[in-house]
Amino acid sequence: MPAKHITSRDNPFFKSLRKLAESSRERKKSAKTLLDGEHLIAAYVATGRLPEALLLSGVSEKLSAISGLLSQLSDVPVTEFSPGLFSEISPVKTPSGILALIPIPSPQQAGQDFCVLLEDIQDPGNLGAILRSAAAAGVQTVYLSTHCADVWSPKVLRAGMGAHFALSIQEDADLPQVAQQLPGMLVAASLDAEQSLFDVSLTGSVAFAIGNEGAGLSAELAQLAQQKIRIPMPGAVESLNAAAAAAICFFERVRQTIAK
Repeated sequence: MPAKHITSRDNPFFKSLRKLAESSRERKKSAKTLLDGEHLIAAYVATGRLPEALLLSGVSEKLSAISGLLSQLSDVPVTEFSPGLFSEISPVKTPSGILALIPIPSPQQAGQDFCVLLEDIQDPGNLGAILRSAAAAGVQTVYLSTHCADVWSPKVLRAGMGAHFALSIQEDADLPQVAQQLPGMLVAASLDAEQSLFDVSLTGSVAFAIGNEGAGLSAELAQLAQQKIRIPMPGAVESLNAAAAAAICFFERVRQTIAK
């Protein structure tokens, strides 16, 4: 399919894409978002979906690097932008050369044996990294509170590296209500907990509650946890990054499940 070429900032399609790249409100209003880079687009296509459009930078060496993906998606409309315009809709300082416009997938129902509750995770990189670890560990459903970063923002999608498409993502969840309805044990990490993560059985149905990077879990959600755990830290620091702590918890469950 021949590519369209856009070189003007006044172009309506370019303006709509820049709004999507910059505005969470616009993404929610239109129910669309942007995927950046060949790997992320390939992960989306592997789920059986096709983008609404492919967006290319007019830099020749970048076009040659993604020629295989372009041939695979020959039925998808293509728009080529001048490098300057493309950089304005790309979420990274060094653009990959290709973006995809996609509809935001509707949340799917999934199992409840291994879940994650994320409360007010506000850093896009942290949120994407947590989702990536969750998908790798076999988490089925992720619940996000209202004040989490926009999970479908280009930055979170890039950090997730395709994890979004392997998880059931439930946004704007009432986490205390969810916690009371889950079938298994809710586990919350706390620096004050007496029991080590590595001494707790995690082989049944488990949900991990992960709190805000600075404030941690709210008192309401923490009180609903049937099990509070700490991650042993014999070194000189007092706490872990939320994404690092989440990954340790997820893979301790994986270790115990495999061992069983």
